[in-house]
Amino acid sequence: MKICILGPAHPYRGGLASIMETMARVFARRGDEVRILTFTLQYPSFLFPGESQTVDTPAPGDLRIERCVNTVNPFNWIRVGRRLHREAPDFILMKYWTPFMAPCFGTIARIARRNGHTKVICQIDNVEPHEHHFVDRPFNRYFLGSVDGFVYMSEQVHGELLEYTSAPALFSPHPMFENFGSAVDRDEACRRLGLDPAERYMLFFGLIRDYKGLDTLLEAWKRIVDKRLKLIVAGEFYASRDKYMPLIEALGERVILHDRFVADSDVKYYFSAAEAIILPYKSATQSGVTQIAYNFCLPIIVSDVGGLAEIVPDDVVGYVCPPTAGGVATAINRMCEDGNNARFRRNMIEERKRFSWEEMCSRITEVYKKTTGR
Repeated sequence: MKICILGPAHPYRGGLASIMETMARVFARRGDEVRILTFTLQYPSFLFPGESQTVDTPAPGDLRIERCVNTVNPFNWIRVGRRLHREAPDFILMKYWTPFMAPCFGTIARIARRNGHTKVICQIDNVEPHEHHFVDRPFNRYFLGSVDGFVYMSEQVHGELLEYTSAPALFSPHPMFENFGSAVDRDEACRRLGLDPAERYMLFFGLIRDYKGLDTLLEAWKRIVDKRLKLIVAGEFYASRDKYMPLIEALGERVILHDRFVADSDVKYYFSAAEAIILPYKSATQSGVTQIAYNFCLPIIVSDVGGLAEIVPDDVVGYVCPPTAGGVATAINRMCEDGNNARFRRNMIEERKRFSWEEMCSRITEVYKKTTGR
């Protein structure tokens, strides 16, 4: 097939770009003709809370990536839409994670699919965003109404999607991230991060946003029985630091803060140094962080919100707990004391077989066939 992937890719950083690039490789291995159209501008600087949207590493040599989409320029949307109308790929695969992208993606999709051949397929992360704005619902209606078929990654997202569209939709769980390499020796990981390998560590990882519940975790840390256990907080602040720094400072040496975006090449050190990762989210659909943990067979503690419990079966690869300081603290204490860490790691080897990129791309192809009546 002739496939156009439209969304984040190099030089844009982060998990979304990794996802689109990985799917492009899978489709290419299957013999499909694939190219990626990514952004000349993703977010205006005043809307982006981090330090940088891009990386300085060389572009991957095995992918066709073109920067041509400006998310805030309607004339650009029309040009890109007309180009895809003319080129007539079999389908355009879009990633949707925020209503901010709806005007751009929806316009391109509507113009491209008028050729009577091209279908628009969406791998959808979220319908309702974690931080709400008054434009969310009209923007969602505009984009979701332009899509021929969907692949969703949690039942919560499916339920929200049904409020907007009856287009074909299939489930496929978030695949496992494999692009961060393999686990390294724990002593080496600690040395790389400036940590004492004689200490015990748990990890909070990823962009720090209010819905991810870092404040809940810091309150829970006051209730941890083993006062020697340390928490590594690794990620760039996308929320105000003022809410978190007093809680971090009150815990003193028990919290180690690496408040920066973690480069792909350094991810393996964090996941190799810790004995568990904690996702104390207040709301969620799914999380890419759990799929990094599966790659490194690192046991997981998640709060029971959204689709997280679908990905982390309780007492199999970790623990599911209430999204409260007390609930999170109980799960952490249990992880420290029950001796199940090795069992969880063994179980993850089998459990992670569910999270296949091949399966995700097969589901996308299956949805595409449904839209064509094949």
